[in-house]
Amino acid sequence: LGKCLLSPIVLAAYAYNRSLSELGPGGRTEGGPGVLCQLFAFLMAFFGLAPTLLLLAMALECWLSLGHPYFYRRHLTRRLGATLGPVVAGLCALFCALPLLGFGVPMQYCPGTWCFIRMAGGGPRQLGFPVLYASLMGLLVLAIGACNVSSMRHLYGMARRQPRRGPPAAAAPRMEELDHLILLGLMTVLFTICSLPLIIRAYMGAFAADFNENADLSALRFLSVNSIVDPWVFIIFRTSVFRMFVRRVCRRLN
Repeated sequence: LGKCLLSPIVLAAYAYNRSLSELGPGGRTEGGPGVLCQLFAFLMAFFGLAPTLLLLAMALECWLSLGHPYFYRRHLTRRLGATLGPVVAGLCALFCALPLLGFGVPMQYCPGTWCFIRMAGGGPRQLGFPVLYASLMGLLVLAIGACNVSSMRHLYGMARRQPRRGPPAAAAPRMEELDHLILLGLMTVLFTICSLPLIIRAYMGAFAADFNENADLSALRFLSVNSIVDPWVFIIFRTSVFRMFVRRVCRRLN
């Protein structure tokens, strides 16, 4: 949904050879961002935070189902899962709308085809939101990493308890757990690598006054890469050829 909403705006800016502030209604007023630029900054912040919260919900569900199955069976229901998505989206929308209300400043970045929250320069009122946003993202990254590491530990323990030798049917559960273990590890590493640059840039801009639009653009690209690469990692890893290759490598290592 984020790609479908944001990409046409960027393509329109290139097609008309105009910046987002000039393209949208309102135009540029005293150097400030236009309405389209403010909307773009809101969508960028929203679609950076909302999927991360949903990833946390998935990581918690995986951790509880593996490590605390009785609690998971008793308290986690389908109704809870169905209501979690709209609640998360509503809370993220309220939080990301704070710059539109004056707490934080939407800013157009070079080359004028994307907007985000100002991450350097200005007073505490302008820099308070990016620091809060980066802190929340950092806490989410730590929580997701901790849940996934705990889930990986449970999967590894389950795999070790399976018989190592015997007929193929006896070894199948162990290899299935190892498949999930490796997939979870890959996605955790990718998510961490793609999320950290934005967190680092927000803190550097707020406390070190490091204003570097190219570095900010690279951090936003890293954040966007995560949502592009993760589905492909999942799709490729679930193919029979790739899983057979991983299993052969595991047997060689054993």
